[in-house]
Amino acid sequence: MFCRKNMFSKLLSRLVKFIIPLISIISPKVSVKILYRLCFKRNLNLKNPQTLNEKIQWLKLNLYNNDPLVKICADKYTVREYIKSKGCGSILNDIYGVYNNVNEIPWDKLPDKFVLKWNFCNGFNIICQDKKLLNITKVSKQLRVWGKSNKHLLYSEFQYRIKKERKIICEQFIEPTEGHSSLEDYKIYCFNGVAEYVMVCYGRESGDPKFYYFDRNWTLMKLSVDALNISDDFCFPKPKGLDEMFYYANKISKPFPFVRADFYLQNGNVIFGELTFTPSGGFDTKRIYETDLHLGQKLILPNII
Repeated sequence: MFCRKNMFSKLLSRLVKFIIPLISIISPKVSVKILYRLCFKRNLNLKNPQTLNEKIQWLKLNLYNNDPLVKICADKYTVREYIKSKGCGSILNDIYGVYNNVNEIPWDKLPDKFVLKWNFCNGFNIICQDKKLLNITKVSKQLRVWGKSNKHLLYSEFQYRIKKERKIICEQFIEPTEGHSSLEDYKIYCFNGVAEYVMVCYGRESGDPKFYYFDRNWTLMKLSVDALNISDDFCFPKPKGLDEMFYYANKISKPFPFVRADFYLQNGNVIFGELTFTPSGGFDTKRIYETDLHLGQKLILPNII
């Protein structure tokens, strides 16, 4: 019985990944309503959205789908000019090159360590820590597959709808802080131009990651399952560079009702990662309902006539 259920679940998942993008082309609204129902077992409330997931759906359908600035800032390359325009160019990671396709990548001229990423959507990254061990043929094939993707259709994230301007970016590999086994990444939730909370992931390298929310004073907020189950005497040291991250998040989030500003810390130095306008596409099933509602109350949606 379990095997049959598992097979049915996999089949349903494949059908969803095939059918939902087709529906999204015709009607993004219908697409997100169907997917929301499948994910949360309840109807999507677009007339009076309450949770953060619901409000992200509203923003996707009513504002972020056609906002020129959102499109610029969702692009991992053009966002750099926006960051510079806010006087924050010093926190940008160095880039070695920008290419229109895989054939333009000068593999022999790249350093031993680097990161390759497409400028649209998330997850299309190649992290190279030793070029001698890199299978260039395999990596090139993967980059080509990603370059043809219309991943934005699955969650109707039309801020990622890029056709002619698709680029491959080669960035500097960011070494972890001394004494750390992995890179420190911080995701700051900004509501109506104000940076409120930072989400931190601990233990990712162990395969059992824990997610915690802190306010700008580094007070642990009981907003995740992991935080609810943590002992009262457990202490997370405040990271050096936290105040600077909130400062930059405030500056670059001003024009947007909601955005998540992602940063890295390296030995206390702040490095900009990206701006994420629709985390998890507005389908974050790992966030408990009370937290989703609490975060949703922080976001005041604009009136659109």
